[in-house]
Amino acid sequence: MSDLLVEIAGGVAVVTLNRPERRNAFTSAMGRALGQAYRELDADDAVRVLVLTGAPPAFCAGADLSGGGDTFGSPDSAAFSASPVDPPAYALRKPVIAAVNGHAIGIGMTLAMQADIRILATDARYAIPQVRLGVLPDATAHWTVARVAGMAVAADILLSGRAFDGAEACRLGLASRSLPAAEVLPAALEMARDMAVNTAPMSAALCKRLLWDTAIHGYHPSYVAELETELHLRVMGRPDAAEGVHARLEHRDPVWSARLSAEWKDLPDS
Repeated sequence: MSDLLVEIAGGVAVVTLNRPERRNAFTSAMGRALGQAYRELDADDAVRVLVLTGAPPAFCAGADLSGGGDTFGSPDSAAFSASPVDPPAYALRKPVIAAVNGHAIGIGMTLAMQADIRILATDARYAIPQVRLGVLPDATAHWTVARVAGMAVAADILLSGRAFDGAEACRLGLASRSLPAAEVLPAALEMARDMAVNTAPMSAALCKRLLWDTAIHGYHPSYVAELETELHLRVMGRPDAAEGVHARLEHRDPVWSARLSAEWKDLPDS
C-alpha cells in the first residue's frame, strides 16, 4: 500500500499518512509524496480544503528510527533539507486542517504546525523532542510554533523536548480543539465540508495568503490595511461577491465561479 493516501469528495481532499504498522513514522519518500500531493491538490479547482491525518492508531510517530544510531547520520549536504515537505502546508492557497488523531512526535508535530488549523486527540502524546535525540526541531518549527503560540511556548516546547497531551496543547495555543481520538477526523471533515461549500475560493485563498504573509514578513498594521484594501478591490464587483450575498438572502448554498487555476495572482510581497 502507498505510504500516502489521497481521497477527494465534495471539495475536500483527505491526505492520510499511511504506515499504520509503524505508527506512520516519517520517511523521506513520505515527505516527497506529501509535497507532490500538496502541489497537485493546490492546483486542482475541484479541491477546496485539505485535511491531513494519519492512519490509526497514530498521526505520525516522528522520524523512522529503524536505522538505529545511523538514523541521523551525516547526509549528503547537497540533497538534505530539514524541511522535507515542499511546499509546506502554509504555502498552499487552500486551507489545510490537521486532524491529529493520535500521537504526533517530532516531525509529526512540526508538520501539523504548518497547517492552518489543528484539531488534536485529547489523550494522545505530543512532543517535539529532537533536542533529546541530538538534533534539533525541523520543518520550520522554530518559526511556526513561535508564531502560532508565542515565543515563551516555543521555548518551553522546543528547548525541553517534553511531552504534552491535547488538552495542554490547546491551553498553550498550539491547537484549536482537542477531542476524543475517534472524533478528531469527523470534526475536521465537518469543518472542511462547511468551508468547501460556504467560503468563496478566491476569498479564502487571499485571506490565507495575507495571514501567513503577515506572519512571515512582519507587516505593519498600516500595510495590512493597504493590502486588505487592494484585495477587496480584486474581489468586489466580481460574480462571487454577488453570489455570496444572493445565497445568504435566499437561504441556499452558494455556487462559486472563481477558479484559482486561472485567476490567481499573488500578493505583492509573496
